[in-house]
Formats: sequence, C-alpha cells, structure tokens
Amino acid sequence: MAVPLDIEIGPEDALPALELDGLLETLWRHYQFDFRGYSRGSILRRMQRAQQHFGCESLSMLQHRMLHEPAILPELMSFLTIHVSEMFRDPAYYRALRETVLPHLATFPSLKVWVAGCSTGEELYSLSILFREEGLANRTLFYATDISPAALRKAEAGIYDLERIPGFTANHRASGARCSLSEYYVAAYGAARFDPSLRERTLFAEHSLVSDQVFGEIHLISCRNVLIYFDRPLQDRAIGLFRDSLVRGGFLGLGSKETLRFSAHAAQFGEFAPQERIYRMNVMNKIGQEAAHVI
Repeated sequence: MAVPLDIEIGPEDALPALELDGLLETLWRHYQFDFRGYSRGSILRRMQRAQQHFGCESLSMLQHRMLHEPAILPELMSFLTIHVSEMFRDPAYYRALRETVLPHLATFPSLKVWVAGCSTGEELYSLSILFREEGLANRTLFYATDISPAALRKAEAGIYDLERIPGFTANHRASGARCSLSEYYVAAYGAARFDPSLRERTLFAEHSLVSDQVFGEIHLISCRNVLIYFDRPLQDRAIGLFRDSLVRGGFLGLGSKETLRFSAHAAQFGEFAPQERIYRMNVMNKIGQEAAHVI
C-alpha cells in the first residue's frame, strides 16, 4: 500500500483544520466531490493556497464563496487535484509491461485497459503507443478516467508543450521502443499534437476512486502515483475496486512509491514484477470471489 504523502498538522493548524472539515463536507454534500479521505496535511496546504488565490481571509470564507459562487468550482478543483505527469514516466515500468506483461495479454482475443487517474493524458498516450508498437492496439479498448473534467479535456486534446517533448522522447527510448516518438506527433506553434488515432479506441470519463464503482472485466489497470494522496482506508477502497474490476489473471500497475504489501487485499494479488510495482490477480482468489457472488 502507498504511504500517504502527508504533511504534519501542528497546533497552529487546529482552526484551519476544523474549517477544512466543513469545506470538504460541503464540497461532498453540495457538489458530490469527495476529498474527505485524502491525506490531511497535504490537502490542508492545497486549500490554504486556494484561499490565498481567491483572496479569502479564511477557509470558512472560501467555503462561503464555493457555496454561493459555483462558477469558481472548476478553478478551485485545480488546487484539489494534482496533475504532474510525463509520457513514459519511470521507463522501466513500461519496459516491464512491454517485455513481461504484454506477452500474456497477447493471448486474449480482445483487451480492456483502465488508466485510473489519467490526469492530462500522458500515461494514456504512453500505453496506447506501447500497445501499438507491440501489435495489440487494434484489439484494445482503453478507459481513461479522472475526477477532473478539465484534465480530461486536456487528455482528449492530446496537445503538450514542445519543451516537454525531449523528456518524453528519452523516456520512450528507455522503455525499449524500436522507433522514434516523433512518429506519433506533429509539432507546430510551440506545441506537439499527438496522433488522434492513438485515442480513437479510448473512452474518456469522469470517475472517482472515492465514491464510484467498478468498470469490470479489465485486463490491465494502470493507476500510478494516485494512491499516495489517499489515507489508508481510501487506499483500501480503491484497491478493492481494482480487484473487483480485473479479470482472472489480470494485471495492476502502481507508482514507484506505492505497494500492496500492507493492503487488506494483498493476499489476492501476486507480485509479478515487484521492482516495477506490477501485480497480478491471483486466479484462485478471483474464482472464489466469483463463486461467492453466485451463492
């Protein structure tokens, strides 16, 4: 299980922390966005930055504006959700997928891949390129989900600043690619636009690991650097969703600082590529789970 990326809350934060409770409860009850299980110190600091940004004297005042000025909600959400990613981030992860996971997936006639917490799309395009290079793209359906509508719009556009491309290119090469990343985008006006065909078999959808349910019958779930922002009960809920969504023998990929070792669901997964945080659903556990549903 991931170690929550938390910041200690000191005595001086007692009142702001109390106000934060009210703000998060209002956000859930009024707008159905649930951040109550997120790592406490981290989300307090983010909301204090939002408080300054909106010129509010307190979090209570920010809560008042949120209730009475719903137009600020999209901008407020940008403080609550973190979108820091790059294509082929941690190239060894994608090399492990390429060399050890995809040969197993190639035995299925059709495939479903869920990119949970897809942010602005870098991980989705990385996987789409990877599956194309390994000859699996035409039989794969991708689900790209995130809690942020603004992030999903950017993901669907597939346009990134040109200054980021050298880093993307180096990662792609280190992932074991046998061609250049430049084959997948066109550059103009300081930006790179990735080939729309990379997302033609992708469904973009809002989805919260906090409150929404499973997708079902997924062969690979990639959810990287998301769980570190959750507290432990919420991490267990998310991992439970992944467990229920995977097919027998399906794969789960996590971020480099995340692990299932201390999860309530750890026994239902095996370490497939432990160094790269790739796990595989234990077949017998899945059969037992399905039998229990039937009974």
